[in-house]
Amino acid sequence: MATRVLIVDDAAFMRMMIKDILSKNGFEIVGEAENGAKALEKWQELRPDLTTMDITMPEMDGITAVKEIKKLDPNATVIMCSAMGQQAMVIEAIQSGARDFIVKPFQPDRVLEAIRKAVG
Repeated sequence: MATRVLIVDDAAFMRMMIKDILSKNGFEIVGEAENGAKALEKWQELRPDLTTMDITMPEMDGITAVKEIKKLDPNATVIMCSAMGQQAMVIEAIQSGARDFIVKPFQPDRVLEAIRKAVG
C-alpha cells in the first residue's frame, strides 16, 4: 500500500514540486495545506503516514504545527522543508519532533531519501 502524504507549504508552486516528485515515485498525496492551522485540521481529518511541513508560513508556522500534531500523535512522521539559512529553525523543528528536513530548492533524490528513511 502506498505511503499517504500530506503536503504543507504556503507556496502552491512548492506543494506542486513535492507532489510531482512523490507521486512519480509511488506515494499517494492525500491532501495539501497552505499554513500550519490548515495543516492541523487536515492532519486530524486524514491521518497521513507522513507530512511534509514548511517552516515559515502565515497563521501558524510549521514548528508550532509539528508540536500540535505531536501532541495528538507522538508517533506522527513529519519532515520539515526549509530554505537555506534557516539552520536554527531546523534544529528547533527537529527538537519539536520532526523526523528530518529537506532544503529548498528541492533535489528530488534528497526528498525521496529523507521520506524513505522517515517511513522506512
